[in-house]
Amino acid sequence: MLLYWFDLLGVAVFAVSGALAAMQAGLDLFGLLVLAAVTAIGGGTLRDLLLNRHPITWMRDGRYLVVIAIAALATATYGQLSAGAMKGLRIADALGLALFALTGTELAEDCGIRRVQALLMGTLTAVGGGVIRDLLSGQVPLLLRKDIYATAAIAGIALYQLLRAAGLKRDVAFVIGIVCVAGIRLAAIRYDWQLPAPELYR
Repeated sequence: MLLYWFDLLGVAVFAVSGALAAMQAGLDLFGLLVLAAVTAIGGGTLRDLLLNRHPITWMRDGRYLVVIAIAALATATYGQLSAGAMKGLRIADALGLALFALTGTELAEDCGIRRVQALLMGTLTAVGGGVIRDLLSGQVPLLLRKDIYATAAIAGIALYQLLRAAGLKRDVAFVIGIVCVAGIRLAAIRYDWQLPAPELYR
């Protein structure tokens, strides 16, 4: 039950980021709601479709759509966030990234998917909505930029899988994986860590 409420919190945070992207792109209210929704549940929807899990999570539980609508409309009403609120949003986003990455991986494992494919499903769950958001708002997806975002998810999932292979209990490995993802992401923000970008030489 605790994970369920954290999942809803992650959906709300991702919905806010989608709404902010819509406002920056000058979209109308409908566009804002659409962008908030695809950011919040896009990755999980793609995961469920690929794993043939039906009904899809947000179709089974209407609370997800309610949370998205409230978060998006509150963002549209409040407008630009303060520096303190943006800092809190970044922290919550890192936690949402971590939670989505690990829950997506565990769901894939429960469906009998092998480890590498489960890692990809977890990563897709965590970053898929953000990729759709960036494409719809005319941005180069964060996944393809130098930011350590998907890389953090992959590292945490890989650590979780290594700990599970070593015989550690699933719940303990899950928590360690979440801490790893969130820690790497927050450290990347704090210290401006970025992946190297190759240059084209003529």
